[in-house]
Amino acid sequence: MALQHHTYFDDRVQSIGFEQEGARQSVGVMAAGDYHFGTDAPERMTVVSGELVVQLPGSSDWQAFGAGTSFEVPGSSAFDLQVAAPTAYLCEYL
Repeated sequence: MALQHHTYFDDRVQSIGFEQEGARQSVGVMAAGDYHFGTDAPERMTVVSGELVVQLPGSSDWQAFGAGTSFEVPGSSAFDLQVAAPTAYLCEYL
């Protein structure tokens, strides 16, 4: 299993990606800030600790997701995040 380290937004978001039994995943941490992410494949984001406030594609509403909760984002789309304090996450590529 090869681990892949990724950094985004001037190192304010960092993740380690891996593949296990054909499933791709990444785990990471986001520092406080506002972020805009694009997706290639559909994703399920699970908050491990902290909170993500998310504006999903096609919605004008912001939704808060705390530790233990998750949301899904369609492939070939984009979403916005507001992070008030360092937050850990798991991203599963569906």
